[in-house]
This record gives sequence, C-alpha cells and structure tokens, in this order.
Amino acid sequence: MIDLSPYPHLSQINSPADLRNFPADELPEIAKEMREFMLVALNQCGGHFAGNLGTVELTLAIHYLFNTPEDRLVWDVGHQAYPHKILTGRRDQITTIRQNHGLAPFPTRSESPYDTFGVGHSSTSISAALGMSIAAKLQGSDRKTVAIIGDGAMSAGMVFEALNHAGAIKANMLVILNDNDMSISGNVGALSNYFANILASKLYTGFRQGSK
Repeated sequence: MIDLSPYPHLSQINSPADLRNFPADELPEIAKEMREFMLVALNQCGGHFAGNLGTVELTLAIHYLFNTPEDRLVWDVGHQAYPHKILTGRRDQITTIRQNHGLAPFPTRSESPYDTFGVGHSSTSISAALGMSIAAKLQGSDRKTVAIIGDGAMSAGMVFEALNHAGAIKANMLVILNDNDMSISGNVGALSNYFANILASKLYTGFRQGSK
C-alpha cells in the first residue's frame, strides 16, 4: 500500500461524497495530489499514464457536481478512468491494476456501483448512456446521465447513431467530449481531418482565446 501521508486531502476521500465535503477552492490541490499519487502508483504496476493524467480535473469536477452513483457516468473505453477508480473507494487497490485478482484496467460493473457500464471497446458510451437516460425517464426518475468520450472515439459510426437518436427524442443526458488529441494510434479519415482543420482555424483560435 502506498504511504498516504504526502496526500492529506486525497487520504480523506473514500467516496465522491467525501470529495463533495471539500470547498470548491480546494479542488486544485486535490487534483495536484491525485496526479502525484498516480505517478507513484502507476510506476509500481504500469498502466495508461497520459490518458489518466489528463482527466484528473475533469473527473473531480464531474463527481463533485453530480450525485454519483445515483447519477450515471459512462466512460468510453476506460483508458482514462483511473482517477474515477481512485475517487470511488479503490484508491488503496489501484496498484493491483493488471495484476492477478486485482482491479480491472477498465470500468467493470461487478467491481463497483460507480462503474455503470462494462467497457473495453471504444465508441459505445453515448449509446449506453442514452439507454440509461431512457430507462430513467420510463421510471419517472430525475437521475442524470453523463457520457465521457474522447476525440478518437468520436469518429465511429455508433457515436453518430446514438447522437442522432438522442437528439430526436431530446434525451436528458450530457455528452462530454474530451478533445485531448490522443488515440491508441493516429486518427485517420475525413472526420478526423475536419476536426483538425476546425481546431487550426483562425475563427476557433480567436474564439478560444477570447473565451479565456
């Protein structure tokens, strides 16, 4: 087990409910501690460094704002879900990822009620979240549903089928595009090139700088 004394905030967080007890202005320090903790942990067991280091603040924000596990989070593929596992009661087991009888490297329903969908293949999160959103509506529940998907996974046909369906029925769900320019390999195809041209355009660059 990793010594938690260097992480005074993170050591107190055993669930998202604990995270929500902290004032919002302490979240940057929690993010710093989590990133340092992951560097130590993944140095011991291996795993996906870049994708997880890049979703620390995003993961903290989502769990801080939404009432998980009642509200549903669906991570696409799961390469970026280590911070999610750390926040949801699996911090002390994080070094067992990819080990025999250890934590799964992806969200796994049998592992935690916070893992709402078992994933391994990309581009399925929006379809899964849409199904959960429809189920909540049929049950008369105000439960929220969030899908988190990367730009690499956005080029698959299943994504557009789900977006088309969700838009047609006006589903009560949130889709977060984690546009981190990362994939298991280089993105290819017309859609990837189209996104690249948009991101490189003067209009987008000016809008981004102005919004800051």
